[in-house]
This record gives sequence, structure tokens and C-alpha cells, in this order.
Amino acid sequence: MATKPIFHFNPKTMTYQRIDNKIRYKIRQFGSYLLTSVLSGLACFVAFVMLFDSPREKILRSEKAQLEAQYEYVNKQLVQIQEVLTDIQQRDDNLYRVVVQSEPIPYEVRNLQYGTGVKYEDLRKRTSSDIAVSTTKQIDQIKRQLYEQSKSFDEIVESAKNKEERLLCTPAIQPVLNKDMKRMASGYGMRIDPIYKTPKFHAGMDFSGEHRAEIFATGKGVIEFTGWKQGYGNTVIIDHGFGYKTLYAHLDGFKLKRGNKVTRGDVIAYMGNTGKSTGTHLHYEVRYKDKVVDPRNFYFMDLSPEEYDKMVRLSSNNGNVFD
Repeated sequence: MATKPIFHFNPKTMTYQRIDNKIRYKIRQFGSYLLTSVLSGLACFVAFVMLFDSPREKILRSEKAQLEAQYEYVNKQLVQIQEVLTDIQQRDDNLYRVVVQSEPIPYEVRNLQYGTGVKYEDLRKRTSSDIAVSTTKQIDQIKRQLYEQSKSFDEIVESAKNKEERLLCTPAIQPVLNKDMKRMASGYGMRIDPIYKTPKFHAGMDFSGEHRAEIFATGKGVIEFTGWKQGYGNTVIIDHGFGYKTLYAHLDGFKLKRGNKVTRGDVIAYMGNTGKSTGTHLHYEVRYKDKVVDPRNFYFMDLSPEEYDKMVRLSSNNGNVFD
């Protein structure tokens, strides 16, 4: 039986041409179909892979989403912690350290970088996550700030202890009973010498009173000197620590001796008229770091604001100069 001839349409000549080599034509046509099928299958596979996850990929994606949600939650918590820490730092610098008279912690010290760049680069290589690196940096920074804040609180506690002791030791009352301000004779500053009648700097305050009136320690301390001093007569010097010393002169006698400890208000001696003096009185000096300072600035625990104002006015007048 004769096979049917095969014709192929030639678009160039717009005619049908007879195919003599039927086998080659069929092979070529089969190859074309096969290639088209393979490419179509590959395209479908790629599309499937791109559009649909495998079970393992679904698990990994779910875990990744959970981790990102956890990091986001942790970051929110870290932001809140940082806000609280910043508030504590501000109160530390502007309140606590002001109270204990300490310098605020420099910004550079509080915000010193805790970790190193190498550390974060290693983390980035292992996690391939900027979120993890950012969170780790934030945690490290907060750890550093908490460490500095802990040190600061330790310093404040220690300063507060010193502050309490300093308050006990700082001269803070009048050395005689003088609530009515009638015992003040002469204040601190330039005065006319009662004996030589020439201008002279008066390095303390004079208080008049009865012979052998009690003299009080004006702050906690240790008796450094009891004895005779040229011009001052019988004298007591108390070392209060923290740079403060007080001097009590022209005394009639002593109640304590060198080395005795005293607290504010203890009786240490008795008023007299010894040394360069024209009458019974107490000459009182306050010294800070071996320099005389105005004693009227050291009666803050003994006088009300009104009494202090009166004392300032009285001490500004020459009054009765006894030494």
C-alpha cells in the first residue's frame, strides 16, 4: 500500500512543498515537540518552586516570623528600659549629685561603647541578621550604662555618709548663749584697734558676756590646742576635719584638754579677759584650709532667718571692739 505524501507549507513562496525525506522530518518534528515539553515542564517547576513552599521551608519561614516578632517585642522593652534609665541618669546628675555636691558624670563616660566592631561583625556572619546585631548592640549599651549608674549610686551613698559627717563637723552655732543678739560686740572685717587706735583687720567675731560664761564647741571635732597664744591669751583650737578649724580666745580657763573629742554644744572653756583684751569677752574665729573666713556664715543651725538678718546688721557695725 502506497504511503501518503507529506507536504510542508513554505511561507516564503506561499506554496506547499513535498517532503521527500520523511524520517528526518519526523525526527526534527519530534525533537521540536520534546524541547517544547521540557521547557514547559521546567517553567512549571520553577513557577511551583517560586510560588509554593516545601514543608521545611514553611517551617523555617514560620520560625523566622516568630523570631522577628520576638526581636520586635524585645526591642520595644529595651526602648522602655532605656527611657527609665535615662530618667534615672538625669535625676542622678541634676538632683542626687547636686545634693551631695558631686560633679555630674560626663556624657562620654555614660555612653562609652561597650562592645567592639569585631564582635558585631562575627555576630552578623553567624546570624545574617541586622535585627540580631542591632538588638545586641542595644543590650550591650544598656549594660554599660547600668554599670556606670551602679557605680554612681555607690559614690552617692558614700558621699551622703561623708555629707552627714561633714554637717556634724561644720561649725554651725554661736559659741555663746546669744539668742537675743545682745552679746555680739564686734564683727569680722576692718576695725579700729582699741589699744593702738589704728585701722586693723579683725579676723573673727567678739561676744561679750559675764566672767566665766560657758563657751561651746560649734561643731564636732578634736581639741587640737589648749594654752596661751600671744595676743589671744588662753586659747582653744578645735580641728573639725574637712578643712575646718575654730579658735576661741581670751579665755579664763579650760574645761577640756588637747586630744579630747567634742560634739556640737559641748562646753569647752569659760569666758575671760586674758591676752590683748580690754574687757571680758570671747574672740571667735572660723578657719577653712588655714585661712580665716567670716564666722557669720556659720550660724545656720542656731538662728532663724530673722535672727540671722539682725546678726548680720549688728556685726556690720564696729560696736565695742575688745581686742
